[in-house]
Amino acid sequence: MSALRFDAVTIRLGGRDILSAASFVIEDGEFIGMLGANGAGKTTLMRAALGLTPVASGAIRVLDRPATRGNAAVGYMPQNRGRAQGQRLTGYDVVASAAIGARFGLVRLDKAMRREIDWALDHVDARALARRSIGELSGGERQRLLLSQALLGRPRLLLLDEPLISLDPAYQKGVVDIARRLRDELNIAILFSAHELNPLVNAIDRVLYLGGGAAVIGPVDEVVTGPVLSRLYGAEIEVVRVKERFFVMAGDVDVEREAHRHEHGHGHGHGHAQDG
Repeated sequence: MSALRFDAVTIRLGGRDILSAASFVIEDGEFIGMLGANGAGKTTLMRAALGLTPVASGAIRVLDRPATRGNAAVGYMPQNRGRAQGQRLTGYDVVASAAIGARFGLVRLDKAMRREIDWALDHVDARALARRSIGELSGGERQRLLLSQALLGRPRLLLLDEPLISLDPAYQKGVVDIARRLRDELNIAILFSAHELNPLVNAIDRVLYLGGGAAVIGPVDEVVTGPVLSRLYGAEIEVVRVKERFFVMAGDVDVEREAHRHEHGHGHGHGHAQDG
């Protein structure tokens, strides 16, 4: 069974084709890294898989069924922007809000809900974090709680939209390691978007690269090459590999790093939401 299938999908927003007759398949249990320049359509692709963005043509199938809104078999972690709301709330409160789907105080958590929340927290090693105030947590710790939210309902496909933004390398590694462990322990498919390949390169099964309306999927060594990326970016691209690190260069500019710096800045601050 395929986890996600795009068949000649065109998505048009504001008179521009974000994707143009894009076709690819993500198999059940695969960990896929999704890369592409700002505006290439990473967020739009995920929203289309969730049934939130209509397609102009083609078809999207999720777990061998047409993509529809509210599919409980799909977990989604959106881009995290801005400071957490309700600084006095605990991490548990934040995760519970997703479990009950209602405003705080209006619904009591029954034993089944509490077991489900504990299960999700345990799978991202966040039981201790859940006892602390959300205002006390670092960006990386908050990301783990948001990841546990996405696990509620025990999905078969996880869509993780830029979970590494504004995290330092140690926290990035922690999030990627947790995602890989979830794939292994739960045998679920994961589509993980990022601005840079290097944090993902040793964890993913394949890479999905977006650019110029096209989508190319395959092993890293076959996709992340000068000819393939030059076609996607519409410019001359050189890929430099130093041991296990990849540098995507346009002249003397590291395309991935420069895009990340320009869009989101340095350190642990947060920018505004924008399609990747």
